[in-house]
Amino acid sequence: MRWRSADIAVGAALGVACGVVFWGFNFAYSWISPLLGAILPGVSSLLHAFWYFSGPLAILIIRKPGAAVYVNFIGSVAEMLFGNQYSFGFVFISALLQGVFAEIPFACLRYRKFNLGLSVVSGALVALEYGVYVLLFKFQGVAFASPRGITHMICELIGGVLIAGVMSWFLYLAIARTGALDRFASGRAVRKER
Repeated sequence: MRWRSADIAVGAALGVACGVVFWGFNFAYSWISPLLGAILPGVSSLLHAFWYFSGPLAILIIRKPGAAVYVNFIGSVAEMLFGNQYSFGFVFISALLQGVFAEIPFACLRYRKFNLGLSVVSGALVALEYGVYVLLFKFQGVAFASPRGITHMICELIGGVLIAGVMSWFLYLAIARTGALDRFASGRAVRKER
């Protein structure tokens, strides 16, 4: 359960890579969100998971307590250094909360089990946290029980399950199969399955 220098280095590299994804997604989202919102307000929340897939992915790869928080923090620092339209406080607090919620299902099992089901639960918990966080601090004029609020939360959960949960699992498998994780328990687990 102790962090090794390799865990710190891989977490930092993963965080920077995710920060680049967050930064690039900021531009894509600003273009796609109004189009989806024109179809039905709140539907653009389906895509929010591209801002928080890093938490479940970090836990699946590093498999140490605090991995999601660490990778999310590094990712948000990288995103802020590249520049974005969101406030410093909003991004950092959001990243830390996302990391904590991503870790909950794995922490409940003492970081001993890692599978698609737990990845999906992790993604769903982060989606729930982020959905509420956005309603409280970004969409203050939208009531939780309003049609837009309900649509937002449903779409947030769908995106969290599919992108942060399922996509992160298959992304982890793809990375492990390249041999890049051979020195990690996560890489050895994939090799055993072959």
